[in-house]
Amino acid sequence: MGLLSWIRPSGRISFYHSKDNQLLLKSKAGDKTTLVDVCRSATPKECNLNPFLFNGHLQTAWTVMKYDPVPIYYKRKVFPSDSAAYTGHYAIDFVVEPYDMPPEGELTDQARTYTLPSGLPERTSFFSEDQFAALPSDDTKPMLVVLHGLSGGSHELYLRHVLAPLVADKSWEACVVNSRGCAQTKITSGVLYNARATWDVRQSVKWLRKMFPNRPLFGIGFSLGANILTNYLGEEGDACQLKAAVICASPWNLDVSSMNLQSTWLGMEVYSSTMGSSMKQMIEQHVEEISKNPRIDVEAVRNIKYLHEFDRALQCPLWGYPTEGAYYRDATSTDSMLAIRIPFMTIQAEDDPIASRNALPFQEITQTPYGVMMTTSWGGHLGWFELGGSRWFVKPVTNFLNKMANEIDMATPGIVEHPQKLPGKIASHKDPEKDLDLTKRDFDPVRRKLALEIVQ
Repeated sequence: MGLLSWIRPSGRISFYHSKDNQLLLKSKAGDKTTLVDVCRSATPKECNLNPFLFNGHLQTAWTVMKYDPVPIYYKRKVFPSDSAAYTGHYAIDFVVEPYDMPPEGELTDQARTYTLPSGLPERTSFFSEDQFAALPSDDTKPMLVVLHGLSGGSHELYLRHVLAPLVADKSWEACVVNSRGCAQTKITSGVLYNARATWDVRQSVKWLRKMFPNRPLFGIGFSLGANILTNYLGEEGDACQLKAAVICASPWNLDVSSMNLQSTWLGMEVYSSTMGSSMKQMIEQHVEEISKNPRIDVEAVRNIKYLHEFDRALQCPLWGYPTEGAYYRDATSTDSMLAIRIPFMTIQAEDDPIASRNALPFQEITQTPYGVMMTTSWGGHLGWFELGGSRWFVKPVTNFLNKMANEIDMATPGIVEHPQKLPGKIASHKDPEKDLDLTKRDFDPVRRKLALEIVQ
C-alpha cells in the first residue's frame, strides 16, 4: 500500500438487490427511475475513513469517545400504551429549536413521575401542556421517525449525526421513539421491549399520522432498532404508513450474530460483556418495578455477564421463550424484510463485529424489489468515522431520505406500479404435460412461533 492510499484509504462499496424485478419510481419531474438508481446515486463514490481507525474493532471502539459536536434539542412526551397486552408507558422525544434549559431541580409532576432520579438526558425537557397542545400541524414537511440501538436513546451521537443535517435548515421534522426504560424514562409496568417489540412504534406512527395528516413519514432504525423497524415494516405490509425507510447496522439474523459474538475472545469479553453490563445497569435502574413481574428472577439477571445470558435470564421468561436461541430465531428480521412493501435502503459494514457479515441477508435482498442493501468493507458497528470525527454513513442516509422526500413523487405514492413478482409467491410453470398445481405453498414472512398481539 502506497503512502497516499494509507493517508486516504477507500473502503469497498457494494450493492445487493433484485436483478430482474426492480421497483419503478416516479420523480416529481415526471421521469421514471428505479429504487436501485436512487440508492446508488445517494451513495458517495468512495468510502474514505479515518486511516488510524483501520478496522472494524477500532471503528467500533471509537464510538465510546465523549465527542459531542452535534447538539440536538428535544421536547419529551410520555405516552400510555394503547394495548392491554403491552401495558405501561414510553417516551417520544421531538426535535425542536434550541432553547434555554430549565434549571436543574425544576421538575414538573410529569417529569417526576416518568424520569429516573438521575434526571433527563442532556438538552431534553418535557413539553408544557400548552407546548404539546400546539404541536399538531397541517404542514407538509417530511418527518423522520427514529429507533435507537440496544440500550440507547435519543441522546446517542450516531443518531444525532443523522438528525443534524436534516433539521439544520428546518426542512425536516423528526422524533425518536425511545424503547421502554431507555433514555432515563422510568417504566411503569413489567412489560419491557425486545428485538421484535413493534407495538410502541406502531402506536407512535398511528398518532403521528393523526396529528400531522399532511406530512410524509419516513423511518430509520439503528442496530437493534433497525431489527425492530424491519419487523414493524414487515408486519404492516401494504398498510404501512411510512413512505420509505433506512435500516442501518442491523444484526438481522440474531442467532447467527449471537453465535458469532460467542466464537471469539473479543466478541465475548468485550462486545457481549459490555452489552450485557449495559442491560444489567438499565434493569437495575428499574428493579423496583421489574421485581414485581412474577416471571423475572432479579438475582438471576444480576448474576449474568454476557448479553446472551441476559436474554436467557430476562427475555426468555418474560416473553415465554424456552431458550435464547428460540428468542433470537423468532425475533430475527430477515424474513420480515420479505414482507416490506415500501422502498427501503439498508446500510451495513462488512467488518462490523456486532452485526456480523455472515448474518446479513445477501440472498434474501435479491428476492424483494422493495429494498437495496449497500455494504462497505470497512466501518465497524455504527462507526464509519472519517478524519475529524464526522461519520461517512450520514451521507448515504441523508441523501437517500432527501431524494425520496424531495425528488420522488410520494403522493402517487411514488411507486409507478407494484411488482407482480413478490417474495414467497411460487411460480407455476403451466404446460399440457405438467400436472395442475393445486397445493397452496405461499410463504408467510411474518409468521412467528410465539404469538404476540399485533394491534392495527
